[in-house]
Amino acid sequence: MTPERFDSWLTVDRKGLFCRPGGFHIDPYGGAERAIVTHGHSDHARPGHRHALATRETLAVMKARLGAQAPVSSQEVRYGERVTIGDVAVTLFPAGHVLGSAQVLIEWKGVRAVVSGDYKRSADPTCAGFELVPCDLFITEATFALPVFQHGDAGEETAKLLKSHRQFPDRAHVVGAYGLGKSQRLIALLREAGYDRPIYLHGALAECCALYESFGVRLGDLKPATGASREELKGQIVLAPPSAIADRWSRRLPDPLTAFASGWMRVRARARQQNVELPLVISDHADWRELTETIAETGAEEVWVTHGREEALLHHIATTGRTGRALALIGREDEDQ
Repeated sequence: MTPERFDSWLTVDRKGLFCRPGGFHIDPYGGAERAIVTHGHSDHARPGHRHALATRETLAVMKARLGAQAPVSSQEVRYGERVTIGDVAVTLFPAGHVLGSAQVLIEWKGVRAVVSGDYKRSADPTCAGFELVPCDLFITEATFALPVFQHGDAGEETAKLLKSHRQFPDRAHVVGAYGLGKSQRLIALLREAGYDRPIYLHGALAECCALYESFGVRLGDLKPATGASREELKGQIVLAPPSAIADRWSRRLPDPLTAFASGWMRVRARARQQNVELPLVISDHADWRELTETIAETGAEEVWVTHGREEALLHHIATTGRTGRALALIGREDEDQ
């Protein structure tokens, strides 16, 4: 099989990755006629599509986040359900990234191409775990595609937060955590570790937490931080968007100790720049080991790399005898930024 064969039916246009025989885009930028959406983060689930195919959970996220700009019509697809679109067959498989996140398997003329979307392979109690899908072409993200990024065990990072909470019982621990996926995962990790006290939320996180609970993800006792007294928040764990942990909102908390849950916290200089006292290396993306192992395990002879640190991963791909290519997709940035 030659690279031209893949390029003849999977192309990149001004809206992003386009499947010609199926007549659809995958995670397109801007409004598209037909879109397959891998998950609900804003750099993948864009407004203005006429028709979108996704998991039930992703469609619910899009409706909640996009409102009137959500797709005009939609098609809900279960994991493992094979559907025909134009001349191709499409099947969604769990990506392990956030609730409802999916990899997209496209089959055409005996060729199997998988678009990973964003993914991780570590355990997450709030979403379906990653499922390996053998393929001929693998289109992978590369958010953390440098050898320095080894995320480690999220449970151990959660233990660091709880240890600090015990050491400084009078300080409010305000943790920066992204609204869709990271917040809910961190809450679930705290519950698994035995923390059964109320967890306080910045108002921007409440809607996604409620959405997760509507799909059966139990998060325990959650309370709004806004409006709570300083005395009530003393010694509590408070979750907020990353932008809020350094602004006026957090300064109203009693002696706040700032933490940030992100794969980027592996880079200590970044933690210092953001004045983070307690960096927590908890990521919802694959690290270097997961990326390289997944590429090998898919059996793909060709690998296309999207948004991230492409150079190191492309070099690695070349050393394994595979063909690699970087895709320049418009507007594809990590929401975690």
